Amino acid sequence: MLWLIERDRKEILLLQLSSTRGLCFVDLCLLGQIGIATGTGLLQEVVYLVSQGADPDEIGLMNIDEQLPVLEYPQPGLDIIKELTSPRLIKSHLPYRFLPSDLHNGNSKVIYMARNPKDLVVSYYQFHRSLRTMSYRGTFQEFCRRFMNDKLGYGSWFEHVQEFWEHHMDANVLFLKYEDMHKDLATMVEQLVRFLGVSYDKAQLESMVEHCHQLIDQCCNAEALPVGRGRVGLWKDIFTVSMNEKFDLVYKQKMGKCDLTFDFYL
Repeated sequence: MLWLIERDRKEILLLQLSSTRGLCFVDLCLLGQIGIATGTGLLQEVVYLVSQGADPDEIGLMNIDEQLPVLEYPQPGLDIIKELTSPRLIKSHLPYRFLPSDLHNGNSKVIYMARNPKDLVVSYYQFHRSLRTMSYRGTFQEFCRRFMNDKLGYGSWFEHVQEFWEHHMDANVLFLKYEDMHKDLATMVEQLVRFLGVSYDKAQLESMVEHCHQLIDQCCNAEALPVGRGRVGLWKDIFTVSMNEKFDLVYKQKMGKCDLTFDFYL
């Protein structure tokens, strides 16, 4: 699978992947993600809060991205990951088959968040439009066609999500859905607590859930984030009837044999 368009960037990534083969990931909690627009920004704060028992007010003052480096990025690179103390929290865009062997062998924990693809493609389009480095100026219709044809930078969403879903019953994998964060956040926090092997009293859990609700509200608040990328059902504001019909057809063709389901609106 071709991950990035630029030849030099691809070569850097291949070098990074080869470097991970000998890296031990015992006690690592990896946030597997299917792209920039999956809600991983929210999830990483929730996971950091739960795993570290951190003060929500202190997290608000942190650059949380510095606490969770990206496995395959050349900067800051693997050296910073090797220096982290256990349990290490690391993010990745990689498909399951490219993850280090320690994760396949069950020596590390993987948290994967998936988002319904209609909201994801809208959010991903808006993300591309918002960054100068991306400079995407095409139409949403063209962007959506590229998504359906597996022509975007991180490869096929359909293959990526199905690969992880095949392992969702593995003891070291926790497969989460973005929409469930909005439907029942308390249950998701409890899932994370059990999966990470930590314990908190009722008051602490309630405080965590309340803080996480505030994070979600900030993400979905139109005034705080004009593009509103965090809303569930975002796609209904931009999909035409014909686009929706075409998307449903492609989705059925590519996901028809998979029993994974999504909430496309709440």
